[in-house]
Amino acid sequence: MRHLFIVNPKAGGYSEDLPDRIRDAMSGRDAEYEIYMTEKPMDAAEKVKREALKGGQLRVYACGGDGTLSECAHGAAGYSNAAVTHFPTGTGNDFIKSFEGDAALFRDLSELVDGEPLPLDMIDVNGRKCLDIASVGIDARIGTDVHKYSSLPIIGGRAAYITSMVANIFKGINRSFTFTTEEGEITGKFALACVCNGQYYGNGFRPTSTAVPDDGELEMLIVNKVNVFQLAAVLGDYSKGKWEKHPKLIRHICGRKLTVEAEEDFVVNVDGEALYTKKAVMKLIPRAVNFIFPKHSAFLAARRGAEVTA
Repeated sequence: MRHLFIVNPKAGGYSEDLPDRIRDAMSGRDAEYEIYMTEKPMDAAEKVKREALKGGQLRVYACGGDGTLSECAHGAAGYSNAAVTHFPTGTGNDFIKSFEGDAALFRDLSELVDGEPLPLDMIDVNGRKCLDIASVGIDARIGTDVHKYSSLPIIGGRAAYITSMVANIFKGINRSFTFTTEEGEITGKFALACVCNGQYYGNGFRPTSTAVPDDGELEMLIVNKVNVFQLAAVLGDYSKGKWEKHPKLIRHICGRKLTVEAEEDFVVNVDGEALYTKKAVMKLIPRAVNFIFPKHSAFLAARRGAEVTA
């Protein structure tokens, strides 16, 4: 078995001693391992795919944020000999928050090295595989434009997010979309829509508290047209998974596919990365990737218990 540690040195929580910590965790283990530093977008995905194609059992540790994890999962998806997990050194680290009792265990390298894999679903967005959440609308525009403002003098961090939010609200909250689900077609102006395999994104937003990434189903939330006065209240509840408080403004749909179309290019947030298109097809890929849970994971124990009972 080979162990591949994919390290993103640009992640918000990266520290120079990480390679030494990895070497300490692997010390005394009769195992082949490699520490690989990423250099460019999708570098992690390409590296994981190359290693998986060599054959043999491969365990991949995404040492970075959600973007690094997403790239590693994208590269490992479809390879039965590969499994991936997250050692969080990013800013948000949102995907593992879905496993509430286990989140701290993911920060223990020994727990991960001794952990066990479980198949998880993913979302295919025009060929780009997404582990957590994909979204369109004002939240995707705000998240994408943060990078424009964070590079400016004085503006950075939370200030960049606030600047991006104000700028995008000024440009207009709503956009014209056509959404197609298994339930039918919806056309009009909308604030945003998200497709959830996990529960958290955007550094703590939790649009749903019930999405489970191995249940063979996606949860979708579509927020209707809102004005600036409604936006704060709707987004406040949306971010806490309380969508049911706004039945006239927020649709909740469970299914396996959402198609989004518009006359002009729009941005799709795919696990924090931007994809531009006039048509986005977001569909479930069941049991797409093997995901390693910490050795003492409560989520894994519950799933294993369910298998024994069945």
